[in-house]
Amino acid sequence: MGLASAPSRPASPSDRPRPGPAHWLRVAREVADDLATDTVAREQAGKAPIDEVSRLREAGLLTLLTPAGFRGGDAGWPTAYAVVREIAAADGAIGQLLGCHYFLSWSARLFAEPAPAARLEERSAAEEWCWGGGFARQEPPLTLARTSRGPVLDGRQSYATGVLVADRVAVRAVREDTGEPLAVVVDPARRGVRIDGDAGTFGQRLAAGGSMEFDGVPVAADDVLGPLSADEDFPSPRAALASPVGHLVSVQLLLGMAEGVLAEARECSRTGHAARHPARPVGTPHDPQVLTAYGELTVLTRSASALAGQALEAVQGALALGENLTYDEYASISALVAMAGVAASRAAQESTTRALDIIGPRSASARLGFDRFWRDARTHTLYEPVAHRLRDVGDYFLNGAHPPFVLPA
Repeated sequence: MGLASAPSRPASPSDRPRPGPAHWLRVAREVADDLATDTVAREQAGKAPIDEVSRLREAGLLTLLTPAGFRGGDAGWPTAYAVVREIAAADGAIGQLLGCHYFLSWSARLFAEPAPAARLEERSAAEEWCWGGGFARQEPPLTLARTSRGPVLDGRQSYATGVLVADRVAVRAVREDTGEPLAVVVDPARRGVRIDGDAGTFGQRLAAGGSMEFDGVPVAADDVLGPLSADEDFPSPRAALASPVGHLVSVQLLLGMAEGVLAEARECSRTGHAARHPARPVGTPHDPQVLTAYGELTVLTRSASALAGQALEAVQGALALGENLTYDEYASISALVAMAGVAASRAAQESTTRALDIIGPRSASARLGFDRFWRDARTHTLYEPVAHRLRDVGDYFLNGAHPPFVLPA
């Protein structure tokens, strides 16, 4: 008789193998396929995406960037960007909602001290919060005033993504006494917070955007993540990475939209009918003009994707450097992300517009929903103007000027 083996012990969370990027990309594709089955109907109904957020939560995608120690997905930004892009190809609005959630829920790592940032992230993961809001400048700004009861938040933010379904909102507010801009987290269920679904945009209808009003909302110490600027209105290089990290979410979102509309148009051209609408024929896939159009759009989108890949690699290297990152290195990365943003914006706008021409008059059918790609891309690019990015890139190339610290809308 052999020796008895020692009883096995249950594996602790840290002992269990962690899902890698391939796992999360597979999950994202499954969720995207699920969203694609009713994207047109949901987009036209325009209801708050409560069910969609539940799909993301059940798939584990809301806690993708959270460390394994907090029972999160423990993934990095390359995986998060790939997930956003995959979801956006099926539903641009939900891609925007998820990308905004990733950026805001992760931002405490850059703006807050390590201990409160960890506490916030742990609770966010435990309760599977969905985040909404935004740190972009607005006039007049939200204000944080000192009172005998502690700091209180006042003001109105005209538009922010995800706020109609958010468990937490992150906003930019300025200290009333000093004018210093701060990143602040607020529970939208708190007394004094009012959220309205009054965005009324013609695209990105399911991004849960709306306005927020704050009337004397108390703010705890841990809810103030930290300053959004320092000397000369510019943060440390490490904190400044919030700008290229956030703008790269927009890049992936736009590339997802471009790839999504081209994939759906290609299905129409190959099969001779629209996806999920076999009774509706389309033009021949051998038309020289159609082939040329697909060629041009493929080159445009692939070129933008290659530039986005370079920008992603640069951002990853900068995050790894941490406090050792220099201002010159940050400027180079910020300019590269701006270039990727311009290329992705052009790819999305060209692809979503010209896909309608490729399919022809039948693309005007509301039942097919081809217009949603154009409306979503055009709405998003209005908040990320190409002209501003081109000016920053040109000033950097010609004069060596550092791009300004601008957080995404």
